[in-house]
Amino acid sequence: MQFAGFDFYIQTLLDWVSGLPSALVWFFFAFSNFTENVFPPWPGDTVTAFGGFLLARGALSFWELVSSTLIGNLAGAWVMYAFGHKLLEWLKNKNFPFKSELYNEESIQKTLDWFSRNGVVVVIFSRFSAGIRFFVSIVAGMVDMKPILFFSAFTLAVTIWCGILIYGGFYLGSHWEKVLEFLALYNKIFTGFFVTAVIGFIIYKKFFEKRKEA
Repeated sequence: MQFAGFDFYIQTLLDWVSGLPSALVWFFFAFSNFTENVFPPWPGDTVTAFGGFLLARGALSFWELVSSTLIGNLAGAWVMYAFGHKLLEWLKNKNFPFKSELYNEESIQKTLDWFSRNGVVVVIFSRFSAGIRFFVSIVAGMVDMKPILFFSAFTLAVTIWCGILIYGGFYLGSHWEKVLEFLALYNKIFTGFFVTAVIGFIIYKKFFEKRKEA
């Protein structure tokens, strides 16, 4: 697979990491998974799939890879959860430019109420889309979702998704980059499905409300 631009630097970084002592490799994977949660452009899925390749080479044990992946993700999710909790207070109490245009308390409250009812399902399924997962920890903090509930659902989702990536990298070995081709296609399909579902839900709600008023 040919790498260009940013991907080239990521590949160079991964090649360098593969030669580090296992303790430093552990910290790298923990840091990568943490960073993915607080800085979405970071290619966390790419690094996790590469971890499967290192596992196949014996450069890292199964439990070392799993623990670094899980701890990094949980730490990142906790930071964003805490940020979301503070963010809602800030939005309500602080004045900022264009607040009246950007902050509609009624609309935000409706969204938060919906999340409160469906939080567990949203947390689990959001993990399977890189474009959505970043926001979910923030919203969970905004609605003050019970930490034990949030982190249980989050742990389950991380275990399933990262397990798939690690297995793919392990199974494909030196051709682990093929996982990235699958991810690119998968994310397009999932995002398209998600957007369509949201639009369909909004249209349905509008139609249903009009019928109730009639």
